[in-house]
Amino acid sequence: MSYATATLTAASFRSADIETALVPDSDADTLELAGFHSGGEECLPHKITLGDFLKVCRTPGFDPRKTALFMPRAEGPCRFGQYAPYLRQVFDELGYGDVLVMSPSSADAYQGIGEQAGELMHTVWMGIVLADLASRFMLKTRPYETNAGDADACFRAALAEFGEVLALRDLSPKERLGRLVERVKTMRDRFRAVPTNYVKGRPLIGLVGEIFCRLNTFANEDLARRVEQLGGECWLSDTPEWIWYTNWCRETDAIRERGRFSARYLKRKLKSHVQHRYEQALLAPVHDDFKGYEEPHDVREVLDAAWPYLPADGALGEMVLSTGKAIYLYHKGADGVIDISPFTCMNGIICDAIYPAVSADHDDMPMRIFYFDKANTDIDRDLEIFLDLARAYQRRKRHPRIYPDYFA
Repeated sequence: MSYATATLTAASFRSADIETALVPDSDADTLELAGFHSGGEECLPHKITLGDFLKVCRTPGFDPRKTALFMPRAEGPCRFGQYAPYLRQVFDELGYGDVLVMSPSSADAYQGIGEQAGELMHTVWMGIVLADLASRFMLKTRPYETNAGDADACFRAALAEFGEVLALRDLSPKERLGRLVERVKTMRDRFRAVPTNYVKGRPLIGLVGEIFCRLNTFANEDLARRVEQLGGECWLSDTPEWIWYTNWCRETDAIRERGRFSARYLKRKLKSHVQHRYEQALLAPVHDDFKGYEEPHDVREVLDAAWPYLPADGALGEMVLSTGKAIYLYHKGADGVIDISPFTCMNGIICDAIYPAVSADHDDMPMRIFYFDKANTDIDRDLEIFLDLARAYQRRKRHPRIYPDYFA
């Protein structure tokens, strides 16, 4: 979904001797191709992923018999669950029936690939954590850099170095983790060396919403960078949040069906324990850099915050996470929350109905949904208005923001 996650996931697959490449960059051809093979009422993420995969057919050396498309899916009411079956249908109609569509599902917390891949899942998880970490460093540095482009350069360098280690073969998870921790230290030091002017006062804007649109800069018109250019700073909800949420869902299902002492539940808990251990090891060298930017220790903090509005045992999907994360960000001193969603997205529509009550219960913190469908709209104008509201809220908010020590 994000460039960082896709890049490091591809590198992780190469560690299992699987030749892997990213789809071509999204552009106008992406949407045109998708338009030829869809009905026009599909959501934006479907159009982008379909068009990008169709562009693969046009790449030099394309061989259907040696090509697999990686398209995970999810359970629940979201149309995302239909992306992979629809992709299969389109490729069959085009005569590319030999193309394999890999579609692990959230129904088993994406264990479908793990059963065949063994240690690959350990590597993929490390890559997901590192992709998010590199993005967080970039977002907290870029608004304050004095030389435009320095933070982006550090970001790209970090991805390249992480990818080198993730792609190595015949490494145990422990050895790979150790090497990656050293690369985290290198990234940390490189970002610390970026010339910056850390001055307090920029409005901190939380970005929540539908996971593809909020992470894919082509889909959201690079909204985070636009906020920065208008004087703000962004806190972007991450990819691991979704993984922790699917783990919680599967653990809850196991308790409901088999009880806490079942092998199924214990297996789920063991998986989460290992993931937490990897994540903590990778984040340990940068603890001081993210003072005030701490992510929830447990996804249940987010789910509990959302419970009065959207109980997690009755509502499924990003709507719960977006509502809970908005409240979490309120307590972290954010000055506003933007929900990034595709036009007609059910999760976005439900949140749109919930946010007025959430805002009213939290000092009228500015909250707004930005819907995206690649139509021509004046995003900057709307963002300017939102940033004005955020600055007004900043002067009266009750929960002050905690800054790292390196802020003036």
